[in-house]
Amino acid sequence: MRVGEVLKLTPTDVNERKLTLREPKSGRVQETVFIPQKVADRLKHYLKAKSFKPEDRIFPICYEAARAIVKKASNAVGVELRPHDLRRHAATHASRSGVPVEIVSKVILRHTNLSTTQRYLEKVTDTEAIRWIDNLYS
Repeated sequence: MRVGEVLKLTPTDVNERKLTLREPKSGRVQETVFIPQKVADRLKHYLKAKSFKPEDRIFPICYEAARAIVKKASNAVGVELRPHDLRRHAATHASRSGVPVEIVSKVILRHTNLSTTQRYLEKVTDTEAIRWIDNLYS
């Protein structure tokens, strides 16, 4: 998800493993995002512990605060990182783990065009290309 989308979430947007994004960047009225069970469980406990009202934002911080949190974490591990880099990394990780590019594009990143996703994913190194060829033909 985009950081701005995460920051707009309210408890009414959460339905088990599905999150409803209202007014996403795509211009659609809404979109659905699927989350892993472990994340859904943690989110459920967090919502219950905080006793949110339905219209409350789950993460009541601004984009700059989110950016500062990512910056602090990146400094702690010695890697330069911005919030959007996490989205790009998640997509690349999914792709490199064998998730079909169509799923990465339409479901994970929610791009309308596959070409956008292909530009978005990190470049394949020679070492990685050889490893995939070996796996494919072994």
